[in-house]
Amino acid sequence: MLLALSSSIFLILASLTGLILAFEPMGNALSPIKKADLREISLSSTMSAMDAHYDEIISLEVDKNDFVVAAVVNQTGTTETIFVDPLSGKKLGNPKAKAKIFQFTTNLHRSLFLKGTGRFFVGLVSFLLCLIALTGLLLVIKRQGGIAKLFSKVQKEGFELYYHVSLGRWMLFPILIVALTGVYLSLEKFAVLPQSKVQHQLPEAISENMTEKRAWELSVFQNTRLNQVRKLTYPFSEFPEDYFELALEDREVLIHQYNGAFLSEKKYPFTTIASRWSMLLHTGQGSFWWSLVLILVCLALLFFIYSGFVLWRKRSKKSKTLELVAVDKNEADFVILVGSETGNTYQFAKVLQSALLEAGKLPYIVELNQYSQFKKATHAIILTATYGEGEAPTNARNFEKLFRNLNQNQSLYYSVVGFGSLLYPDYCGFAITVDTLLQTKEKWVETLPLYKINNQDFRAFQDWSTQWSESTGIQINLKAPPKKKKRYKEKPFRVEQPPSLNVDDTFLLRLRPLKRAKFKSGDLAGIIASDGMERQYSIAKIDGDMVLSVKKHEFGLCSTFLSSLESQDTLPVVLKRNPNFYFPHHAPAVVLIANGTGIAPFLGMLAENTGNVPTTLFLGLRNEASYQLYTDLLHEYPPTQLEIAYSQTHKKEYVQDLLKDKSKWVSQQLEEGAIFMICGSLSMQNSVLEVLEGSCKKHLQKPLSEFENQEQLKMDCY
Repeated sequence: MLLALSSSIFLILASLTGLILAFEPMGNALSPIKKADLREISLSSTMSAMDAHYDEIISLEVDKNDFVVAAVVNQTGTTETIFVDPLSGKKLGNPKAKAKIFQFTTNLHRSLFLKGTGRFFVGLVSFLLCLIALTGLLLVIKRQGGIAKLFSKVQKEGFELYYHVSLGRWMLFPILIVALTGVYLSLEKFAVLPQSKVQHQLPEAISENMTEKRAWELSVFQNTRLNQVRKLTYPFSEFPEDYFELALEDREVLIHQYNGAFLSEKKYPFTTIASRWSMLLHTGQGSFWWSLVLILVCLALLFFIYSGFVLWRKRSKKSKTLELVAVDKNEADFVILVGSETGNTYQFAKVLQSALLEAGKLPYIVELNQYSQFKKATHAIILTATYGEGEAPTNARNFEKLFRNLNQNQSLYYSVVGFGSLLYPDYCGFAITVDTLLQTKEKWVETLPLYKINNQDFRAFQDWSTQWSESTGIQINLKAPPKKKKRYKEKPFRVEQPPSLNVDDTFLLRLRPLKRAKFKSGDLAGIIASDGMERQYSIAKIDGDMVLSVKKHEFGLCSTFLSSLESQDTLPVVLKRNPNFYFPHHAPAVVLIANGTGIAPFLGMLAENTGNVPTTLFLGLRNEASYQLYTDLLHEYPPTQLEIAYSQTHKKEYVQDLLKDKSKWVSQQLEEGAIFMICGSLSMQNSVLEVLEGSCKKHLQKPLSEFENQEQLKMDCY
């Protein structure tokens, strides 16, 4: 952060000026002056063609844009520098002076108009940029779970963080090239690097043997292609002691002007070649496409500065949530221990603290690194994220050592909640470590087994709180952090099939759009209840109609309202796209897993499976009577294979039990590229994920995250 803040102003200035300067070589590369393929033209043919048009040739040079530039004396006796056609030797035009905007921007970019002092600061900032890029790479490698996962799928945690990581991976090497070449050029200007000038030593005696060959007839020029030439300087006089100076890509040669003998040949030192390449790579001279890359680098740097600042501000704000409610550590009866890398976990801690305060408890929030003796505490709740490959986040690195060396005087009931992402092999790895550690001490009594939450899903956190309340007898009500009020764009729908409740108080609601409405199976339908809050239901699209599967809850405002609708009633619906949960028509096979009303989107997906993709539906219901609600649709649009688990019959089987029984088949389907889609309750989702993880490790010796990275796992649970 210190590096970023101290260099951000200079980096903004360097990026903006670099952005402008990158357009200069692009303009030169697109010059209307005709360019030839220099690989096909010999130096001798160009020399011969020019000799026919000019009284005297002083020098011939191939510039960075592959234009042939010559200093000549024309027929009027005037010396001029011109562009030359390498085939005909004719004049194509005169080089133009550098535009004033590029002159101004170049001086600003190189030295900030501060001469030596400015060049020093520019070089220093280039060095800092190298450090920022390298440390950023290390952080991304840790975040992605190792260098092998560097370019794997990035977890979406907000616009700034997602693109900061995604773009950072692709732009890292161009940024490093720009930064390193900037440092090199600065060191060169301050003469820090070894001297790179070539020193020639002429022979004591130069042959006066003069052949009848003309210069271009010499074999050295005939055997040299124009693309190898940097500059050819002609002899000043006709005396044998004067010679041709030929600068090639990797060496300089002094050539006898009459017999073509090499008087001296010196290879350029590494510093000369490195300097030339540094200039080319840093400025984009001679390459339209590399100049375009430099433009992208400048834009990316500006974005990284913006996104980095936004992320820092968000993190700073989140870390201040602990200051909102002050509770005396020695008076607290509940302790909430937090492990967080970015500050997101504190949001959940704050919500939990508020709920416990409402329940009449005194909860104290503290980071895991500050674990100590809690005199009156009876319960401890650990909320922790995982960093990198199962490592502790920054504010929890000392917890394990502290815990082993400190014993609480009283017994503590505990529950561990892990936050992570299924994208990574070590999903909730540090939470597992903490949970295992707590089990080693007798005075720590487990309230609930370790609960894992994917992608900071607040609904999952509420599900954990419900289980925790049932286990402890302490009723808490978690309230989601307030969100900005949205302006809903509602579409009118007409009730085509009125609700008819089954034995589980569940019903299907069929709606037809009255105006053009674009939606697909898997999208979400938002219904605004009488309290002004939006409830979302998964959509099935069947024959152009929207079909919802809803369970009526005793005190549910929205479900009660929907259950009372009658045929031809009009219902406003907010449509929300859910593209990550659409039916994969090009998959080799699809496995659908649902319980209860989670079957809704799958009913529509089965209806739209016109390509006959093999589909297996695992469905968890209460009893056979529950199944009757979906019989007609499943008979009309049957899956390839249907497996049903009834939880309220004598067998008491759950959908995860079916998957466990077919463990080998499940792992085989994943290995063959099948897509698994899960919809229903979060508790079902967590149980199913554990079964899938176990199957992968048992039969494939691979983590489930490997298939998640290949986007073979789609979930929409609540």
